Amino acid sequence: MRNIVAVSNKKQLGQFIDFPHDLYKGDSNYVPELFIAQRDLLTTHPFHKHSSLQCFLLFEGDKIIGRIAAILNNNYNIFNSANDGFFGFFDCINDQEAANLLFDTATKWLKDKGVTGAIIGPVNFSTNESCGLLIEGFDSPPVVMMPYNATYYSALMEGWDLKKKVDLIAWKFNGDNYDDRSVKLMDRLEERLNRNNITIRKINMKNFKQEAANLREVYNKAWDKNAGFVPLNDEEFDYQAKDLKLVLDPDFCFVAEQDGKLVGFGAAIPDMNQIQIKIKKGRLLPTGIFKLLFGKKNVKGIRILLLGVVDGYRKMGIEACIYGSIIKSYKAKKFEYAEAGWTLEHNDLVNNAIIAIKGDPYKKYRIYEKAI
Repeated sequence: MRNIVAVSNKKQLGQFIDFPHDLYKGDSNYVPELFIAQRDLLTTHPFHKHSSLQCFLLFEGDKIIGRIAAILNNNYNIFNSANDGFFGFFDCINDQEAANLLFDTATKWLKDKGVTGAIIGPVNFSTNESCGLLIEGFDSPPVVMMPYNATYYSALMEGWDLKKKVDLIAWKFNGDNYDDRSVKLMDRLEERLNRNNITIRKINMKNFKQEAANLREVYNKAWDKNAGFVPLNDEEFDYQAKDLKLVLDPDFCFVAEQDGKLVGFGAAIPDMNQIQIKIKKGRLLPTGIFKLLFGKKNVKGIRILLLGVVDGYRKMGIEACIYGSIIKSYKAKKFEYAEAGWTLEHNDLVNNAIIAIKGDPYKKYRIYEKAI
């Protein structure tokens, strides 16, 4: 007997968070999410002040065999003049009937909320958070803040008649295997930028609060209506900035400004998944916290998480200078790899810049949609 249960208490929430640990037991590439981070995301994140979600567990007898969250992001619909819903936090055994039950349940919840457009996913709130289904590149663990899933998930989604909305690309650089023309050209590019009073500098960690406020404005402008994007309000941006500050290395975070006004920025963070993969079930206690704290110095990879330039300042060389600055730090610190991404498959401006420095498109993620 299979039945769906709407998560409504702490015990069920814990089961919802923990289910992937059992599903991926024995998978050497699986990285457990930190329990406390997932709990806060699902309960106290600022998202819940303007929007809503409902988590569901699928049981077969007493055993959990699947999970899903139906997500109504009101800010997304307002910003995009849409009436869509999302699904996220999807995990399931390799069983089409089970997957269909989960998708049908999420769809019904969204319909009951008045959604008449499409169901889109996997997206955990919006593209500001974890999103996309891994469809290529299963031979290595995900880097920090990137999703991971079993190879059969795409078949389950397409078996429910979900269609491709857009693909996301993750690019990799290994050691010194990159073309450093962007670094060599930086001096000339920066000279040209300086003539327009545009300078590139490291983020000022001593004035992080003000820097974060300026970055939020640029962030919301730079990703204007990219697929699934919705601007972050002050509280949401502060929530994410607070978490990033814990792992941020100023040597990998650069801003571009003109006459003191920020017009672009790029940031890379250490690949903390190198440590997190060793933390059993994502529990920081009793020993996980020590692995996290003391393992940071041994991390030898980064993820270039963000690169954005506001409209009117693109194609001036700012992107190349920021990439070049990050590569300089990457080389100086003798890191072993860097991932850049994700990027939209049709973002030729950024993708061509990455291709020019020999980025390898080693993983691909897909966001699906289906009319309700």
